[in-house]
Amino acid sequence: MNTDPGSPLDDEFDEIASELWENNAKWWQIGFTNGADPEYQEQIIPMLADNIDGSHSVLDIGTGEGQLSRVASATPGVDHVVGIDPTWEQISEARARAPRISYLKAEASAVPFADGSFDTVIACLVFEHIADLDGAIGEVARVLKPGGRFLFFLNHPLLQTPNSGWIDDHIIGEQYWRIGKYLEEERSVEEVEKDVYIPFIHRPLSKYLNTLASNSLLLTRMEEPSPPQGFLDKAPQYYDASFIPRLLFLRLTKV
Repeated sequence: MNTDPGSPLDDEFDEIASELWENNAKWWQIGFTNGADPEYQEQIIPMLADNIDGSHSVLDIGTGEGQLSRVASATPGVDHVVGIDPTWEQISEARARAPRISYLKAEASAVPFADGSFDTVIACLVFEHIADLDGAIGEVARVLKPGGRFLFFLNHPLLQTPNSGWIDDHIIGEQYWRIGKYLEEERSVEEVEKDVYIPFIHRPLSKYLNTLASNSLLLTRMEEPSPPQGFLDKAPQYYDASFIPRLLFLRLTKV
């Protein structure tokens, strides 16, 4: 399924996305948590740890089963962590894995907290699945304290554009990384594994940065790390494209 953002099919897309995440929550829990995924273990979690120092109150948007909320909760000085997710299956599992952390079922575009409630907000590989970008970024800015930070992890919008990939062209004798239709916003449902369908929304980086800027979120650091060794060991076809980042990390401050 493909729809253009703002089309009459938006509501249908959101309904399908919600159902798919409920149905595939176990797939995520088994494949990407508790040490199962090298990109989280070797890259995302260390980057979070490097950027969360000095935080006291943390909101984890799209927490899933709470993996990053648990990392935040274990950080010295952090005394209040809340994870929100729109999926009951994820919230139930998060509560079972860490009963002392608060987990709530909520949408990113309707965060159930007062203005200025948190000094750090985390969103990791979440906004690629959120239809209401303006509303969700607005909520991040609203619940952050002045001077608070937003730790924002994305699948790299340029280099992981739909239909991008490593091409080994035997006819012309060249290898290259093909980039898909980067400037076109696209909503799709993709089969990421046999019988596992996940909703995605591609947007160009300018869309994210302009929306962040319009909500007084100032970029203070940007990282484009190479795929970690553990990922390359599991996916050797990526060795020749190890110079292509899969992840984009932005650290922003509310001004």
